Amino acid sequence: MLKIKNQKPVISQRQLRVGELIKKSLSDLLQKDVVHDPELLNRSITITQVMVSPDLKKATAYIIPLGGDNTELIVSALNQNSKYIRGKIAASLSLKFIPTVNFREDDSFKYAEKIDTILHKISQELN
Repeated sequence: MLKIKNQKPVISQRQLRVGELIKKSLSDLLQKDVVHDPELLNRSITITQVMVSPDLKKATAYIIPLGGDNTELIVSALNQNSKYIRGKIAASLSLKFIPTVNFREDDSFKYAEKIDTILHKISQELN
């Protein structure tokens, strides 16, 4: 990511492409229930985005479980098993270095809901 003064960081096409490849591999892996953790078994987890560092050695996967419940437990379980997950997705990625994957909760849906609530409240006040 290049940072230009007073502008957003620029994300390269390669970072976006690698992020999408990792997202697909993670989705396939989690769909097959290969990770044998009680918190992850039979859970539907959506990977909304994968951001990759400019050197392609670190990746952050933003996830949200179906229904949005027990998110902290699921993120914790995924981070505890991240080395195992990294090894499993390495087979499907043809990269020189397989990035270390860190999992985080995607709070963009909560943020969007908060904005929607505020807009609805303003709309009610105007009427």
